[in-house]
Amino acid sequence: MIDLETIVAAHERISGIVDETPFSYAPRLSEQSGCEIYLKKENLQVTGAFKIRGAYNKIASLSDHERSLGVITASAGNHAQGVAMAAQIFAINALIVMPESTPLTKINGVRYYGAEVILSGSNYDEAYAYAYEYSQKNEMIFVHPFADEAVMAGQGTIALEMLNAIPDLDAIVIPVGGGGLISGMASCIKQMAPSIEVIGVSAMGAPAMRESFEAKKAIDSLSVRTIADGIAVRDTSALTLGHILETVDTIIGVDDEEIANAILFLLERQKLVVEGAGAAGVAALLHDKLPHLKGKKVGIVLSGGNMDVTLLSIIIEKGLIKSGRKMKLTVTLIDKPGALMQLTRMLQELNANIVHIEYDRTSTSLAYGDANVRIHLETKGEEHQAQIRLSLHEHRYLSSEEN
Repeated sequence: MIDLETIVAAHERISGIVDETPFSYAPRLSEQSGCEIYLKKENLQVTGAFKIRGAYNKIASLSDHERSLGVITASAGNHAQGVAMAAQIFAINALIVMPESTPLTKINGVRYYGAEVILSGSNYDEAYAYAYEYSQKNEMIFVHPFADEAVMAGQGTIALEMLNAIPDLDAIVIPVGGGGLISGMASCIKQMAPSIEVIGVSAMGAPAMRESFEAKKAIDSLSVRTIADGIAVRDTSALTLGHILETVDTIIGVDDEEIANAILFLLERQKLVVEGAGAAGVAALLHDKLPHLKGKKVGIVLSGGNMDVTLLSIIIEKGLIKSGRKMKLTVTLIDKPGALMQLTRMLQELNANIVHIEYDRTSTSLAYGDANVRIHLETKGEEHQAQIRLSLHEHRYLSSEEN
C-alpha cells in the first residue's frame, strides 16, 4: 500500500501543473444503470489522460543530476505524453518508445511536447523491453508507466480529489492494465475511507492482471488484443499486483463490444470523448457486470480521452447500424431504364435517406440483364427498417443486408 502521506505530498507537488478535473453527477448514466453515478473526467486532463500525474511526480522527485541524464519510457501513448510534458517543463531530454501500432494522434501528442519518438514492437511489453535496454546502455532514467511507487503516488491523487469532493461514495470503479492507477488510488481509498469498495475493470483481451488477481500470483498473457490500448498490458508487474491484492476488492472484465458501446454512450449521452481504456468502467455498469451496485453511489474514473479518430469513426458507424439508425442493403434490379428511379422513389416514400449508392452490372454472380444496387440508408429505428424490408418484399425485389 502506498502511504497516504506520500500521495498527499504528490498532490502538493503536482498542484498548478496538473488540472483538478471535474468530478460530477452523470444523470443519463445514472438512469441507465440504476446507480447514482459520478464521473471523474480525467479525459479532460491537460494531456488528455491521468498519466501526467504520475509522470510529473516521478520526474519532479528526481535529483538535478538524474534529470540531467534525460528520461526514457515505453508507452502506448498517455504515459508518453505525460513524460514528454513533464520533461518539457523541466527542460530535459525525453525519449519515448511506443508500439508500432500506436495511433498517430498519440504519437503527435508526444512530439508536440518536444520529445523524441521511437516506434518499436507490436505491443507495450515489446516496446518496454527495447526502452529498458536502451536506458541501460545510454545511462538514461527510465520512468516506468506503472511499476514505480512515485508514479503510483501521483495516480493516487485522483482518489484524493474524488474523496475530498464526495466522501460518502459506496464504490469506485477504476480501469486496470498494468495496475499503476488502481494501486495508487486504492491505497488512498483504503486509508481515507476503507469501507468504499474498489473495483477494477480490465479488457477481456488483456486479462493478465485480472487472472493474476484471481490466482493471487503473477500470470502473464501470451498476447493482448483489445481496442482499449491504454490497458493492453501483456505481463503482470509483481509490484503493482502486491498493492492490488492488498487494497482492491474485485476485478472484472469487459469485452471490446461492451467497451465500444460505452464509448458511443458517453459520446452521445454525456457529450464526452473517452478512449477505450477510459470507458471500461462505464462498460461494466452499462452491461450489468456489477448488479450489486444498484441504488448505490458510485464514482467512475474516465482515465483518458485520447481517442484515435479512425477507430472512433468505426465505432460510430457500427453503433448506428446496431441501433437501427443506419441500414446497408444490396438490391437486385432488372438492368433497364427507370429501374433505379423506381427503387429510389419507393425509398423516398418511406422517408429513408440515401447516403451512399453503388450500381454494379458486371459481377459474375449476376444473371445477364440484372444489376446490383448497394445502398446505405439513414433510418429511424427497427420499426422503420421493418417497413423498408416489407416494401422491398411487396415490390418483389431480391435484397440482402450487411451487418
